[in-house]
Amino acid sequence: MNRFAYRTTGLAIKTLSMLSKARIHLHDEANIPQGSLIFVINHFTRMETLFLPYHLFYLTGKKPVWSLGDASLFKGAMGDFLNAVGVVSTRNPDRDQLIVRSLLTGDASWIIYPEGLMVKNKKLIEKGRFMLSYAGGKHPPHTGAATLALRTEFYRQRLIALSETRPDEAARLMALFQIEDIHPLKTSSTYIVPVNITYFPIRARENALSYLAERIVDDLPDRMMEEIMTEGTMLLSGVDIDVRFGKAIAVKDWLTDAAVTKDISDAHSFDFDDPIASKRIMHQRALTIMQRYMCAIYSMTTVNSDHLFASMIKQIPCNHVNAMNLRRRVYLTAARNLASSGSWTHKSLSEDQIHLITDDSFHRFADFIHIAIGKRVLAQDADDLIKQPAMFSGALDFHRVRIENPLAVMANEVEPLTQLERSIRWLAWQPGFWIRRQLFRHLFEKALMDFDQDYHNFHIEGESKDKSVGTPIFIRGRSGRPGIVLLHGYMAAPAELKGLAEYLAKHGWWVYVPRLKGHGTSPEDLAIRTYRDWMTSVDEGFALLHSRCRHVILGGFSMGAGLALEAAARIQLPSLCGVFGVCPPFELLDYTSRLAPAVNMWNRLMKSVKHDGNSKEFVENHPENPHINYLRNPVSGVQELEKLMKLTENRLKEVHLPTLLVQADEDPVVDEKGTRKAFKLLKSERKQCMMFHAAHHGILNGANAPEVYQVIADFVSHCRRS
Repeated sequence: MNRFAYRTTGLAIKTLSMLSKARIHLHDEANIPQGSLIFVINHFTRMETLFLPYHLFYLTGKKPVWSLGDASLFKGAMGDFLNAVGVVSTRNPDRDQLIVRSLLTGDASWIIYPEGLMVKNKKLIEKGRFMLSYAGGKHPPHTGAATLALRTEFYRQRLIALSETRPDEAARLMALFQIEDIHPLKTSSTYIVPVNITYFPIRARENALSYLAERIVDDLPDRMMEEIMTEGTMLLSGVDIDVRFGKAIAVKDWLTDAAVTKDISDAHSFDFDDPIASKRIMHQRALTIMQRYMCAIYSMTTVNSDHLFASMIKQIPCNHVNAMNLRRRVYLTAARNLASSGSWTHKSLSEDQIHLITDDSFHRFADFIHIAIGKRVLAQDADDLIKQPAMFSGALDFHRVRIENPLAVMANEVEPLTQLERSIRWLAWQPGFWIRRQLFRHLFEKALMDFDQDYHNFHIEGESKDKSVGTPIFIRGRSGRPGIVLLHGYMAAPAELKGLAEYLAKHGWWVYVPRLKGHGTSPEDLAIRTYRDWMTSVDEGFALLHSRCRHVILGGFSMGAGLALEAAARIQLPSLCGVFGVCPPFELLDYTSRLAPAVNMWNRLMKSVKHDGNSKEFVENHPENPHINYLRNPVSGVQELEKLMKLTENRLKEVHLPTLLVQADEDPVVDEKGTRKAFKLLKSERKQCMMFHAAHHGILNGANAPEVYQVIADFVSHCRRS
């Protein structure tokens, strides 16, 4: 063993890191014990043989980490390099003894890929058992790692036993394994550490590396080109590599059979490859251990959105799949089933996935569909996706599958996650109307539960309003009628829009007034929220009503008007057919908005001199509706409001829906000039700006309310007819 391997690998890793956008994330490193270690790892790319030994080298206290490699790779310069970086050929005649010796002496840890080769198609399960499909046929996973671990622990215990009963035989074995001192053996043990590596996203296409390879190498084999296209794209375009360490398997616990313990203490001499009486039992134990670490490896697959989309498409029984219906099924899986399935998830799934059924802001769905259509796994017909079943069930070229059908690879990868697969299959077989009802139920229950939790956590006796003020309002409409999402203002609550909601509901329209995060509880709750939290509340409200109504109109008052306009620019769905805003705060007149920058500067100054106690987090508020609004205004909230309105103003040119703006001409809170300016920025072909003579901000409550209600109702009716 030598450390040149890690100097060479380290240099290669540093060179690659300068060129690559790959991001390696290590998880649960605490599961790596001290002792003689065999890491059993799934094998999908050539990259693993380079970066993983390098990281394990440091995780194991700079102990060399060697691995086994396919004998066909040990040719010419490649063979010299593999030898240098600690890879041993699978056909090396001294392989097993070398591994056991290095584990006993502590000279090295080992990496063994139980599949025996790269499993490019990720096809691992057949009839409920681990069975690997590859270019040469099928075979079960190898038991080599388990066998070598058992033999290592067998000889450890035998050496310890013989050191007391047959010191001469112990000395012979110590010489065989080049062990100088037996005492370290007594304080160590042998472990198998399951490791899972998951890549996201998996994309294969021509890249700079494949372009160069085609021009430098004549008659480049298809197999090598596929690997360069797949792995080169990962390196150059960016890929998350999640490396997860499972709980170590203590091998000594599997050597308790009477026949095994008898062989361990047998006083007779036998050499490393001589048959022993307990060989059959050891083989049975190796099979059991292999099943255990294979289950551990693949139970740690880091689930991502590609997995969910691919598996859902595969499981849906019909070939015509409505795009929004698919997105809803995947959202329900992510929101309700992932946690209960016990699956590990990619960091992108750790946050609210409402974007999957609204604006697709992270392009998860769009990117997936783009690759699916590009690979002809799916075709598009208006709002429907047409799948090609043969692409999931037919025989595919093992060495081309990552290029030709990455969706099959994605779906195969989560097959071992039986509980998750069961959940996906259940949702895939449910009719569309049932999915919509389940989505509505989930989102409404979530809204009520979130409010209950926030109210409990932030309630201030004598200051917080009654719970009825902040409770979301839902009024069922008549079948086939559009839905209207109403968004309340800053420091307010759903009760602010109760009158308008009831008025619109009388026309038979569905109405939903969600609670925007931070509202309806106490100012301390609002102080920790951002404008993105409010946008998420809007998206959840839209998705809830969209699940029951074919067409949806967004509307809001004050800050809610700004949120409605922002969402209208962002959510590009044909079902969103109009937007209206009442007194949108593009230009604020209220003194608290002008005071906020100065207060913020004062707070930063106090923190810099470590006088946080003198900072001012809230300013006094004198609302028109004190029974609804907060009486204290968090400075941080004003800043978030300004960020929201700046974002909204920049996006107004993206609003093409029928739009209505309503403004009080003597509004003491917002300047009507800002509303007029916003109106000009709108790109809607049908837009209207209505001015009402009023000297107060809340024109939805008060003398002007009936007239404003009628204007809004007329607008909604016109949107529905168009």
